[in-house]
Amino acid sequence: MAYAGELVRKITTIFLDSGQTLRVVSEDAEFQYDVRRQLKELTGTQESPDVFFEQLTERYNAYKKMARGLMLQASETELWTRWMLPDESAEKIAPFVSRLTRLWHDRNGRHIARSDVKPTILELHRRGYILGILANALSTIEIPEWLEADGLDQYFKAVVLSSTFGRRKPDVHIFLDSAYEAGAKPANCAYVGDDPNIDIKGARQAGFGMVLLLREQAEVETTLADGIYKADGMIRQCSDLLKIFPPR
Repeated sequence: MAYAGELVRKITTIFLDSGQTLRVVSEDAEFQYDVRRQLKELTGTQESPDVFFEQLTERYNAYKKMARGLMLQASETELWTRWMLPDESAEKIAPFVSRLTRLWHDRNGRHIARSDVKPTILELHRRGYILGILANALSTIEIPEWLEADGLDQYFKAVVLSSTFGRRKPDVHIFLDSAYEAGAKPANCAYVGDDPNIDIKGARQAGFGMVLLLREQAEVETTLADGIYKADGMIRQCSDLLKIFPPR
């Protein structure tokens, strides 16, 4: 897809989503079994692992329905004391909420970066772009820990997560705050996500200058439009960004 020079030239700042954009989930039966074991041990439940996990899943789905409907994100403490383990003492659960959230985040497998993520980030930074992460995230610590572990934290001027901001995409305020944190005007920001239902709408309402979707080969027929909001294009891998954004 060709991109108008005028559209690209005004972009100084590129925000990226995390889940399914920069990273994907790799199923690992042993890893997932250990996550369930740790969840059970940390909470001290007497239920069987299967029953306990089923309860947590049902409660989380109820929370998720509320959060998506209102575009709100509960704090980790509220998530566990009000939604996930409402029958447990808040005093007992509160000290472990960050660990519990991280374990719940990992319940479906390991989150691993796409193979082309690091070289793409390094090259975009070298080309002079300000970089940021803007993501709906359950955990406050998981994404920062990943960035540090992969040596990428120094390349992102702003990391704005719903888990710390308190509101979720497509809420316009989280997009506007991200631009502010990066010291950029929304019109000079591009957003790269994967979900047309939330990423296009939020970025467009915030006045971002460009919106791209990363969609896998099997999904290329998926529409790029969410109602009246349209993406500027679609990429199939992170490294495709280097074909779009030249050195500044």
